[in-house]
Amino acid sequence: MPDEPLQCDTDPIGLFQRWLAEAEAVEPNDPNAMALATATHEGLPSVRMVLLKGLDARGFVFYTNKQSRKGEELAANRHAGLLFHWKSLRRQVRVEGPVEDVTDAEADAYFASRSRNSRLGAIASDQSRPLADRAELEGRLAAMQQRYPDDDVPRPSHWSGYRVLPDIIEFWQDMPHRLHDRLVYRRESEASWQTTRLYP
Repeated sequence: MPDEPLQCDTDPIGLFQRWLAEAEAVEPNDPNAMALATATHEGLPSVRMVLLKGLDARGFVFYTNKQSRKGEELAANRHAGLLFHWKSLRRQVRVEGPVEDVTDAEADAYFASRSRNSRLGAIASDQSRPLADRAELEGRLAAMQQRYPDDDVPRPSHWSGYRVLPDIIEFWQDMPHRLHDRLVYRRESEASWQTTRLYP
């Protein structure tokens, strides 16, 4: 881990991609894991871990059942926060911004890339709803395996993805004596960011 301060980059997405690539080289499990923060209908915080499944200049993409708790919360409040933490690199990145749905084509393409049982599980599971016992879920999965015996498993309409459109991206890097480095990018326009260094 370098002890050099963060250098300003005009493109925070590019900087994030470099950090993610470094994490992929050293993190033993799920370097693309991120905490997703939403808000309940009462305005209370709600957070869980999900996986980053797409990234481009527009934003950060993840997929889920839109009838899940997070899907319902995002339907009511179209803003979210993300947190990436790479312990082995002693780095973290925070992202905040509005959320949009991915296109059907994007959702179809990602759904098709999943394993057959993962696709069947997406159909079988009433995500976030009460479940009497594990046997009920396994029975529903077995029924889906019989219903779709080959690899042609359709994406359910309630299963799709979201793109977090970053208004703020903060990079945090551990530094000696707890004098950590923090660099915040705030979007000014589609292609322009304002950069601010913060006290640790």
